[in-house]
Amino acid sequence: MSKKEEAFYNKLELSLNKTLTFPTDYMYKFIIPNQLEQKKQIENIFNLMGAVIKSKPSKAGNYTSITVIIKVKSAIEIIKKYKEVAKVKGVISL
Repeated sequence: MSKKEEAFYNKLELSLNKTLTFPTDYMYKFIIPNQLEQKKQIENIFNLMGAVIKSKPSKAGNYTSITVIIKVKSAIEIIKKYKEVAKVKGVISL
């Protein structure tokens, strides 16, 4: 991980700890190319966690918006999932 990425995740962790009380429901939002493989990869990352996953194709059909809501115990858990999803080709985390 680059120093820039590390600084980003450290700042995110501080912000999450300031604004959230754990455990809490957390909402992730992602944009992916409209390909089934990327959608399955993201679903597998959140598999067996009791996640509510919703997807919606873009108007032109080129991309899919994915919303994932899960109960998390800590900011570290949130960041861990962001890092896992970042490995999916073409994903944009919002």
